[in-house]
Amino acid sequence: MIDRQFTRIQTALPGPKSADVFALKETYVASPLETYAPFIVKQAQGAIIEDLDGNRFLDFSGGWGCLAVGQRHERVVAALREQIDHYLHTDFTAVPYAPFIELAQKLCEHTAIDGPKKAAFFNSGAEAVENAVKIARAYTKRKAVLVFENAFHGRTLLAMTMTHKAKPYKYGFGPFASDVYRLPYPYEYRKSITADDIERSLLSLVDPSEVAVMVVEPVIGEGGFLVPPAWFLPAMRKLADKYGFVLAVDEVQSGVGRTGKFFAYEHFDMQPDLICVAKSLASGLPLSGVVGKAKIMDAPIASAIGGTYAGNPLACRAALEVIRTLDEEDLMAQATRVGHRIKSHFQRLAEKYDVIGDVRGLGAMVGMELVTDRVTKEPAKELTGKIARAAMHNGAIFPTAGLQGNVLRVLVSFVITDEQIDEGMNILEEAFENVLG
Repeated sequence: MIDRQFTRIQTALPGPKSADVFALKETYVASPLETYAPFIVKQAQGAIIEDLDGNRFLDFSGGWGCLAVGQRHERVVAALREQIDHYLHTDFTAVPYAPFIELAQKLCEHTAIDGPKKAAFFNSGAEAVENAVKIARAYTKRKAVLVFENAFHGRTLLAMTMTHKAKPYKYGFGPFASDVYRLPYPYEYRKSITADDIERSLLSLVDPSEVAVMVVEPVIGEGGFLVPPAWFLPAMRKLADKYGFVLAVDEVQSGVGRTGKFFAYEHFDMQPDLICVAKSLASGLPLSGVVGKAKIMDAPIASAIGGTYAGNPLACRAALEVIRTLDEEDLMAQATRVGHRIKSHFQRLAEKYDVIGDVRGLGAMVGMELVTDRVTKEPAKELTGKIARAAMHNGAIFPTAGLQGNVLRVLVSFVITDEQIDEGMNILEEAFENVLG
């Protein structure tokens, strides 16, 4: 029996009020916009969500990794209210405003790359990735893009091409962008490769003199929460230097303190040229950015990058407060503590249930991979979905990930308490017990 302090399930899901809204969704919202949770949110605070029918959930998805400082952090809310009283929009490239410039400064100061740095802001993670490629192409005067197995970089044409998983992200949407080449990734639970293997693959796919940029997630997110071996990112830095292309890291999911450092690449004794950032940067408001070496960021001609809403003032004010909150409330250290507690729970579950093949993660970016057999490592996609649904219907939201959909992942807010973690993990354990019979 779960001792509930934070969760509350008092109706079937969806409850009657949520069901009424879902009926409207069926009529008016395009069908591809499928929802994960079987309820409609009414309000939220920290790591807790309450639906229209009064059910309460612990949210381990963190808005798909957007809520590092939690739902409605008081500093972020206060900054937004203040900004609304001044102005909402101008387009920075039409009438500039200070929060955009202040955020660029703050982000550059938090970026561990030697030498002068500059930043530019956009709306979504996919836009950040595509603009990083554009910037790298302008700098190198080359065209080819290198990406990796298991990668997820977004849903726009180039970013979708760069993404590995075909269904649902690419199904029916071809033809795709040209000059994108996929390299093997050291997925340690399933296969072992070397830096030489990656270089040989590169040389077999494209002349390196045509490569503009290699884009890599320091920790693979949507593709399965894969933490690379220590040699990987430094070896990619050496490849970029050897062949003269730009190295860009996609920190859309792993950045802004998620792994216990401001950017995940800082764990790996290397420096990239460009960094893509989004998600938690503005606490869920639409904001993304590219930050990196000034000489590369300055390469495109005037007005070559930008957008009507890019770096909107509300999102920039929110982002400034997110970064200050991370620093002043020591939330990056808290991310490490949160991740350690969750990983300990996952490892305990792995000792009890042999369907858990692997537990992995860095900071508060933790996942467990489910298999039908620990020897064959056959992915247990259906079982993973059943367990996630059982947990959600009992009060805890755990998203899934991986090319085969067999990874339970955690992108929880850093402000979650130990007691909330423990209650959520008890709900997850009960889901394992119920599904496995």
